[in-house]
Amino acid sequence: MREDVGTTKYLIHARIEANGVVERPDVVGAIFGQTEGLLGEDLDLRELLKTGRIGRINVNIDSSHGKSSGTITIPSSLDRIETSIIGAALETIDRVGPCEAKIKVEKIEDVRSEKRKFVIERAKALLERFGETAPETQEITERVKESVRLEDIGEYKGLPAGPGVQSSDAIVVVEGRADVLNLLRAGIKNVIAVEGTNVPPAVVELCKNKTVTAFLDSDRGGDLILKELLQVANVDFVARPPPGRSVEDLTRKEIIKALRDKIPVEQAIERSKYRKPQTAEKNQIEYLREHLNKLRGTLRAHLLDERLEVIKETQVRELRDILSKVNGVKAVVFDGVVTQELANLAAEKGIKFLVGMRSRLESTPKNLQILTFDQMGKSRYGR
Repeated sequence: MREDVGTTKYLIHARIEANGVVERPDVVGAIFGQTEGLLGEDLDLRELLKTGRIGRINVNIDSSHGKSSGTITIPSSLDRIETSIIGAALETIDRVGPCEAKIKVEKIEDVRSEKRKFVIERAKALLERFGETAPETQEITERVKESVRLEDIGEYKGLPAGPGVQSSDAIVVVEGRADVLNLLRAGIKNVIAVEGTNVPPAVVELCKNKTVTAFLDSDRGGDLILKELLQVANVDFVARPPPGRSVEDLTRKEIIKALRDKIPVEQAIERSKYRKPQTAEKNQIEYLREHLNKLRGTLRAHLLDERLEVIKETQVRELRDILSKVNGVKAVVFDGVVTQELANLAAEKGIKFLVGMRSRLESTPKNLQILTFDQMGKSRYGR
């Protein structure tokens, strides 16, 4: 019987083989010991276990003729990518105690998928019992239909896609699998994902004889994908979500509206020609002030590029770690206090503007402009 926790999204199933007699504590110790420091602080297994993002590691192992073998199961409430990274880290373990060992991840199970199947079958039974005229039945029916749509996601030449992408005369091209799932929830089945900034040949070929709408996030990543898509494929229309929003986060109503408001590709190209970066410093400061006002009370931070467009969003508490890992940032706007440590780090990374609510600085680093705003919206800034 598998061990589960309430927030579990995935279960990592692995098999272990060891040349010697080992027991469960030896295996658990090897997992923690040999992955420590391998993936950085954010994915440290001990910390993940403490915070409940990784559940209790379940090991079943037996020994015979001087060798040991068994299974390892790890519940995870991390996202799909982070869970896969943890699974890959398990396969780096080569010893358990004094014995040579090998761990192989057999599969990563989506627990929610199994629960969804149960819900569908159980809901069908309930529908038969309650009849079609009851108000509650209609609500259950809609939920069942939504779950069925999630089952519809498939592949087209290795790419996440809806079941109608080949048969339909028109298709919607999105960025990733999560976007495909969200459009399926909205009842849109003629959708395919490019899965990255390099547009796959399969998408290029699919676009040749169909009416194509590119539906991409309103950020720099979406801009880059659109730019390449326009260079290599036939695109007829462009749709974008509201600024700062992602396709995967939109409601059904928002998806329908965004697609209804799509514009011809020629108009999208013309708009991009006239979207120039702000160059006057006065305009930049005014823009940054407005940006900070929008972040007030959110405890969020935005990292902006040369065009003052958001390229990264994070929690303020994670800002220092994020800054140490990124490049190409012109401005940082955040709902917090500008500290000396943060200012020194920003200057080292070549950042021009550091914008916060208040500052606690002994000195302003050279070539870094500090902007802070009081409750009246006035600015005070250093050099």
